[in-house]
Amino acid sequence: MAIRYQIVLCPRASERLALEALAARAGLHPALVEQFVKFGLLEPAEREGTELLFEVSAVSRLRTIRRLREALGINLAGVAVVLDLLDKYCALQRENELLRSRL
Repeated sequence: MAIRYQIVLCPRASERLALEALAARAGLHPALVEQFVKFGLLEPAEREGTELLFEVSAVSRLRTIRRLREALGINLAGVAVVLDLLDKYCALQRENELLRSRL
């Protein structure tokens, strides 16, 4: 039996995406991504003048938002609640892993 390994690409830690590049990677229109930022679903990592720059990890967050809206029909307020709960869950998982590593 052959062992299969999943290839995981790790972006450079300092890599930032402009709004248009982020939207293209997530398969969304830039104006929609701007709405998500205004609604507080997505935070830019930094601002250069009027341009918003995002972490590469924002692509997966946008894909989650897209799935929640399209597949489950959740409105933006509901998406905000789900994302908040997911963020808290991930933080608790990290804390749990840290505590387990100390045992």
